[in-house]
Amino acid sequence: MNAIDPRTRPQDALLTELSELLPPPPVPEFAPERQRELRGTLMASARPARPAVGWTRRAVRFAVPAVVCGIAAGAVLVAAPSEPEPRDGRPSVRAEGASAVLSRAALAAASAPAPDARPEEFVYVESLVSRAGRPAAGGPAVVEPAHRRQVWLSADGSRAGLVREAGSADQELSPRLPVYELEHPGAEPRRTVLEPSEPSVTAPTHAFVAGLPTDADALLRLVREQTRTGGGDADQRAFTAIGTLLAETWAPPQVTAALFEAAARIPGVVVVPSARDAAGREGVAVARTSGGERTQWVFDRSTSAFLGERTVLVADSETGPAGTVLSETAVLTKAAVAKAGQLPG
Repeated sequence: MNAIDPRTRPQDALLTELSELLPPPPVPEFAPERQRELRGTLMASARPARPAVGWTRRAVRFAVPAVVCGIAAGAVLVAAPSEPEPRDGRPSVRAEGASAVLSRAALAAASAPAPDARPEEFVYVESLVSRAGRPAAGGPAVVEPAHRRQVWLSADGSRAGLVREAGSADQELSPRLPVYELEHPGAEPRRTVLEPSEPSVTAPTHAFVAGLPTDADALLRLVREQTRTGGGDADQRAFTAIGTLLAETWAPPQVTAALFEAAARIPGVVVVPSARDAAGREGVAVARTSGGERTQWVFDRSTSAFLGERTVLVADSETGPAGTVLSETAVLTKAAVAKAGQLPG
């Protein structure tokens, strides 16, 4: 027995003496399988991490002893769970949201060339379009073949524009519509004109579009205010109006970017991984569903340029089975010309 240090208190000395009389406590051991599992985990945790860009090999080398020392000191290391790899061996890809697609489209639009239409000129927009129509006798919708559609819009809204579409007569887009008035029953109708209303999101002129807000929140408020009436829910009306502005007007780059950013703020907008426009160009799309129909905007995968729109049935109905394409467009050309009916040089 060891001698008791007189400087220690009696109770401490007694505890020390008694502890020396007891056998050492048993040390629990893991089963062989558990030991191999823990050893594998610790060795994997101690492997050097892949060097980041700009790191030197020396920095990586010094990181390893620090991990090993932590294990030797009794530290517990918990590895963060990693995403499981697909069974086919391909690396997993995290799906992106609609806001990411629209943000890239906004960046691409902001760097695009600005419209060069002067006030006395016309904005020319050429597209391929296809629409579904219901037969007069009833039954499922019949989808027409894709055909060319040309629109000439007066830049300042003061002159009559023009719509030319294959299979239809030319349609004048006049700022002053002819009407007939009756002074009293039986009187001879008197021809007059209806003065144009103020331009709006749903009846835009080039000058109106050029003056739209470039702040996304302010722009979305304006779109919602000017689409208060009409069918469908308010969010779908706003989404549809923005899509029409993208397809058939030529807005300045910052306005186009704001339109994409405003659309990203509309609830219910999702990503469609693959979609095609009326020209058959494949890309990624953002879409919104309302009333059994899904409206998609298709974007080029590499440039994020807006390609066109399509509307698809998402459920079986009297119009047709799910998957029926009700309409689709492909924007081909936007340019400035001197007069309605003239083609770009």
